[in-house]
Amino acid sequence: MEIERKYLIDTLPDNYQDYPSQQIEQAYLCTSPVVRIRRSDDDYYLTYKSGGLLMREEANLPLTKEAYSHLLSKADGLILTKKRYRIPLEGSDLTIDLDVFSGKYTGLILAEVEFPTEEMALSFTPPHWFGREVTFSGEYQNSKLSQG
Repeated sequence: MEIERKYLIDTLPDNYQDYPSQQIEQAYLCTSPVVRIRRSDDDYYLTYKSGGLLMREEANLPLTKEAYSHLLSKADGLILTKKRYRIPLEGSDLTIDLDVFSGKYTGLILAEVEFPTEEMALSFTPPHWFGREVTFSGEYQNSKLSQG
């Protein structure tokens, strides 16, 4: 079960580039239900996600580079590219996934925080540098972004 909240970011936090990062490329074979393929540096995955906004089922399966390349040619919509920074959230065991998009979405910056329980997600107070929450609108789900 994936439980996460998502926010637009207008101003990047200081020193965000000092944190571990990975280059991500992802595309969608289907958006309802979500079937995604992703390259994260040199790792490749196929992911299934059920419907939902705050909470949804998620399953990841490893792919070879060759299988990823083959499936990428069958993707529906845009191929999304972004750099993800993994920033520890002060005073907790949580991590902020800060996504700085490139390509068609250059300038778009999103932050996601994943939670172990729904209660923690609902009681979360975001850091001061987080912008508007977009969790419940669904407008910034990557599967929607891929549709242009």
